[in-house]
Amino acid sequence: MRAVVQRVHRASVTVDGELVGRIEKGLLVYLGVGKNDTEKDVDWMCEKIANLRVFEDENGKMNLSLLQVNGELLVISQFTLYGDCRRGRRPSFDEAAPPEMGEKFYELFVEKMRGQVRKVEKGIFGAHMEIESINDGPVTILLDSERRF
Repeated sequence: MRAVVQRVHRASVTVDGELVGRIEKGLLVYLGVGKNDTEKDVDWMCEKIANLRVFEDENGKMNLSLLQVNGELLVISQFTLYGDCRRGRRPSFDEAAPPEMGEKFYELFVEKMRGQVRKVEKGIFGAHMEIESINDGPVTILLDSERRF
């Protein structure tokens, strides 16, 4: 499982002109599911993102987590995080999960995060989405449950 995590002042997602999710201060997470992922990967990613210390404390140090600042979370499914561009010019998505599996783990991630974070919004799996965000920092973190980076 892979994620691009961005600290934001606010973020929103629109599908077909309709607002489907909006958050204020928190994290915007682009989440990709790999074909070899299991529920253990979902659990690892949930724990890592909920407790990632990327918010500033009273001394201006990145020392507080999403949970500690009572932040919000917007989760966007993005299989393209598994795009392999090492050869040629067209990405290969062979390592991405098939859609049924990707949706299952995406929804499981959202459900588990809703058990921890006060507000969790999401996009629509498989839809063409327009995402708007006001990044804070900017702070952008890459996560991979197989710890490849």
